[in-house]
Amino acid sequence: MLSTARVLCLSLLAVLSAAPTATAADGWSLAPAGGGRPACYAEGEPGTTLQDAVSVTNPTTRPVTVRLRGTGVPITFAATAVRVPARTRADIPFTVNVPATAAPGDRTGTIAARDPDGREATVRLQLHVDGPALTALTVEHLAVHGDRITYDLVNRGTTPLTPSLAVHATGVLGTRLDRAPHTLPVRLAPGRRLKLTEPWHHPALDAVDIRLTVTAEGGAHDTAETSARFVPWTGAAAGTAGALTAGGALFLVRRRRRRRDDDGRAAEHPRTEAELTGAVM
Repeated sequence: MLSTARVLCLSLLAVLSAAPTATAADGWSLAPAGGGRPACYAEGEPGTTLQDAVSVTNPTTRPVTVRLRGTGVPITFAATAVRVPARTRADIPFTVNVPATAAPGDRTGTIAARDPDGREATVRLQLHVDGPALTALTVEHLAVHGDRITYDLVNRGTTPLTPSLAVHATGVLGTRLDRAPHTLPVRLAPGRRLKLTEPWHHPALDAVDIRLTVTAEGGAHDTAETSARFVPWTGAAAGTAGALTAGGALFLVRRRRRRRDDDGRAAEHPRTEAELTGAVM
């Protein structure tokens, strides 16, 4: 464990430091140790421990005690409560522990000092995690719910992504929907999962194959497919006849598809199916 002498490096101030500082209302201030730095900066690979220090300067005629805390990044201080004598500066070392699972990139944190009267000063901490930049994106949990298509987007890489989406739906008689790639209004951070919805007007009677394709910068892309059967309901009066007609149409669809498969059609991606009903106007 660090000794008290190593934890707090106290020195009499001949001249106040010219480094950028955050000053509390009663005159004491907080700044990166060493002078001349606008913020603390740390850089390292996942799993490493990085060291730096901040300075609390007290130019007043009475001592001040401050408590330190860090936010945004994992910070451990050599001492969290520091008493700074009058006209003295205290340098407080701290460490930044980069998680072994941290994705490469930049993160911003804050170091704050607060006195017993609630006065506070802060310093910005910039952390850069080294490592290769990887782009990977998946589309999951694709489903059809009436007039909307729902799905999850997951950033499996190490860089933020702005994805684009294309939607294609094919029914028995041909294309039902062909929506060109369009940029989604989202910024997907590494490891983040986002649930999204795509609207569409489904047919009253059809068996439809739906395909979603997502792409993003760096070559990230993925495709998901599902199937939905839409059966019209016209009310109780036509219930039995309508159900038989719809059932017969869907039977023919499935039968024809099986015949094409038997003729050597290439195997399709695994897909799910949903049966939905739509009102006939």
